[in-house]
Amino acid sequence: MFSKYLKSLSILKKFLFINFIIFTIISLYTFVYLNNVQPNLIKKKSAKHLNVIDNTIITLIRLDVKFDVDDIRKFLFSTRFIFQNLDRVIFFDNDFNIVGDTDTLDLDPRSFSTRLNEIEFESLNDNENTKKSKNENINVTENKNLSFKDILKKYINSNAYGNSYTFIQEGFNQFRLITIKNVIKDNSNIGYIAITENANDIKIATDERKAFVLRTAIAVGFVILIFSFVLSRYFIKPIQNLVSYTKVIKDKSQIKTNIESLKSRNDELGLLSNSLDDMTIELQKRVAHAENFSTDLVHEIRNPLASLKSASEILQDSNNSEQRLKLLNILSHDVLRIERLITDYSQMLKDEVALSKEEMKKINIESIIQSVVEDYNNIQEVKKNIKINYENDGNKKYIINGIENRIEQIIANLLDNSISFCKEGGNIGVNISNTVDKKILVKIVDDGQGFKEKDTSKIFKRFYSNRPDKFGEHSGLGLNIVKNLVDLHDGEIIASNRLDRDGAIIEIRFPNVQS
Repeated sequence: MFSKYLKSLSILKKFLFINFIIFTIISLYTFVYLNNVQPNLIKKKSAKHLNVIDNTIITLIRLDVKFDVDDIRKFLFSTRFIFQNLDRVIFFDNDFNIVGDTDTLDLDPRSFSTRLNEIEFESLNDNENTKKSKNENINVTENKNLSFKDILKKYINSNAYGNSYTFIQEGFNQFRLITIKNVIKDNSNIGYIAITENANDIKIATDERKAFVLRTAIAVGFVILIFSFVLSRYFIKPIQNLVSYTKVIKDKSQIKTNIESLKSRNDELGLLSNSLDDMTIELQKRVAHAENFSTDLVHEIRNPLASLKSASEILQDSNNSEQRLKLLNILSHDVLRIERLITDYSQMLKDEVALSKEEMKKINIESIIQSVVEDYNNIQEVKKNIKINYENDGNKKYIINGIENRIEQIIANLLDNSISFCKEGGNIGVNISNTVDKKILVKIVDDGQGFKEKDTSKIFKRFYSNRPDKFGEHSGLGLNIVKNLVDLHDGEIIASNRLDRDGAIIEIRFPNVQS
């Protein structure tokens, strides 16, 4: 269902949707990471506090220090170097009275008085809420309306009793970390030790990470926005225009498209637009060609069909044997004409399909032409005793870019046309040579009737035929096929009459690609 929905979206929507999914996943991981940054940093500092507390407890028990003001004061003065890297260490007795405070080491000993105790508790009377850290030995409490006595009571009643207990005090520009642990001697509790530390670095590190993530998210969003705009304007919109162009072509609409602006691009879309437009023009030409060809074919078939119909109707009513024989000849001739038209039309369609699959390569056309001439000489000696003479200018290399069997087809069609107009015992000359303008000239000269047309270019038109007596042998497509094949090879073909006598000349010029 999801993949089906995704497939129905446009490219831009797919891009935004996928980016949204990725962005959401990254955001979830980032949220989890940010939620773990502060607890992990607190855990590291609490671990240091706990290490100091444990060492202090071991020293207190080893020195048999009592949890009263005098003993703790002496202990603090004698071991003050132990706590020099800590902000503050406070000692409480079992009644939660302060019996020692590292902040008073430089004060008068009388500072350890009951009055001091009240002042200390007032200064520590902040707000706390309690929450569990991920570490089972560390409990984190946020400061919300709990005094130090309440914290100690909460510590005693909690599962953390016997282990360390950590809470934070957070105020304006202040982030304080406090770790508490009870002191047990001879299986009985004798007091509590609390370490407080200004941990603004934790807050700063957390805020920096949050700010970095926020800046990164804004930057990524901005980049996605810009990329989406570029993708839409320079890629998706042109593709949509190409789709519109294909719909216009499909619907044969007259709506104007902006394909020309896309063709001017120098990237892959420009190449695609040019290829698509060229392909469309070529297809339109082929469709028009097929339509015109079909129309012409129908027209050409209509004449012999009308003749067949008339001859068959007259034949039914005629009793004259001579007339009937003449009518039968007409019928036979028209059937041959129709058969030839259909055969040549079918062959032309096959040739067009084959041409689209064939690939041009460098070929020497002399051997091809010579082979066709030899084959026709063998045939014509039996049929009409027509001699075909082959000549060249002495150069053995006549290289063109072409298709071998199509060159054979060109020469064969031209020889067929010349033979049909030649009398029995006639001559046809085939000559190949190189011209000064780097062309290869193939010339076919016969001694037949020549062309009656003043404009000899007409003979290459489809279904045009200057028919000999047996005109049923010709469809009027042969020379048109030759013209199309010559054009395919980037050549040119010219027809003319001989000046010295009756006969015709066909000249073909191919580009010479000999290096």
